[in-house]
Amino acid sequence: MITYKTLKDFQEKDLEELFLSVQWSSGKHPEKLKTAMANSDTVISAWDGNVLVGLMNALSDKIMTVYFHYLLVRPEYHHQGIGKALVEKMLEIYKDFARKVLIAYETETGFYQKCGFEVHEDKKPMFITYLTT
Repeated sequence: MITYKTLKDFQEKDLEELFLSVQWSSGKHPEKLKTAMANSDTVISAWDGNVLVGLMNALSDKIMTVYFHYLLVRPEYHHQGIGKALVEKMLEIYKDFARKVLIAYETETGFYQKCGFEVHEDKKPMFITYLTT
């Protein structure tokens, strides 16, 4: 049974295993991920017993705009409604915010559209990324 928790203090190993399970290079920097989660406004995590199987975090200005930065679920737990549950829980927390923003890869847009997000053809995400290995 999957349980959901709102906490920001994680073991580095749990974050490392989760992020590497989806082949995100940030998983190679668990100490930075631990700090990133601690500094997030909100983190909702999904657990199967004592195994971290998913999480979503939010960064906000506390009143108008929230950015959803990470949403990831271990591949062996895909298609069980965990990602959707994480999104729904976050949207409930930030329901009164005027703007809810996330950046999705092209292959993920269908999932996010099912969760109520819209693709904007006139807007493009822009990045400067230093943490790649």
